Amino acid sequence: MIEVEQAGARPDLEAVGEPAPAVPEGPPPSGTRGRPPSRLFGIRTEIPVGWRIGFGVVGVAGLLGLWLWSAGDGSALIPTPGSSWSAFTEMVGDGTFQTDLWASLQRVAIGYSISMAIGIVAGIAIGTFASVESFFEPLIGFLRYIPAPALLPLFLLLLGIGESPKIWLIVVGTAFYNVIMTADVARNVPREMIDASYTLGAGRGRILRRVILPHSIPGIIDVARINLAAAWSMLVVAEILGAQAGLAYQINLAQRFRAVDVMFALLFVFGLIGLCSDVILRQVRNRVAPWARP
Repeated sequence: MIEVEQAGARPDLEAVGEPAPAVPEGPPPSGTRGRPPSRLFGIRTEIPVGWRIGFGVVGVAGLLGLWLWSAGDGSALIPTPGSSWSAFTEMVGDGTFQTDLWASLQRVAIGYSISMAIGIVAGIAIGTFASVESFFEPLIGFLRYIPAPALLPLFLLLLGIGESPKIWLIVVGTAFYNVIMTADVARNVPREMIDASYTLGAGRGRILRRVILPHSIPGIIDVARINLAAAWSMLVVAEILGAQAGLAYQINLAQRFRAVDVMFALLFVFGLIGLCSDVILRQVRNRVAPWARP
């Protein structure tokens, strides 16, 4: 009988003269084939601020270069950045841009505020109480698949050609998504926090105010940030079909006269508004709930 001299050695290998496999010390190497992961392309790793800014500048420069290449010498259908800038300054000079911008901002602000109010109240209730969810789930599942732009002719018949149909199109086109996404945010509140609150003697109202709503605030802000794009999409439909002022109305008017430089200038304005609103809402989320920063 062959005795194993070392404790912990594998008898089936050392007994026949084969060395035991080496056990690696410490955590396994990360990256591909043991190499450390790249600092710039690591999965969910932070990169220096300078690199982050540099990547953003390169992305914008690439888009601008693609625009310049597509426009060529200006004889193509796509206008040059210079001609679009000239069209923009002309609209600013005669006051047209300010009037259209104010009209569009008012519609989105009013309509989306109503939509978010509905989304927060109904979403928190649906995500918190199973009875409320059971009542609203089939109703929302039916209504949210009706295309909101298809309701605009009906709104025009019922509400006239004023501001009401445009605002309500924004409300209907975004409220259901706000409700569903806010309900998911409320459902993600840890059950342990709710049980601990009950154990400490808190009632349903206090748990809603002090646990569920504060924990849901960063998610609600993200819902507002994501669905704001849908509000602007509904605005475009509303202004094209029934408006006398607004950014989308001005784009539709420019299309009739083949003023492509005006169209590109206003499309750039839409993108800039979206970028600014996204950055502002991100900053609001980070200030209101710094503990929820990704």
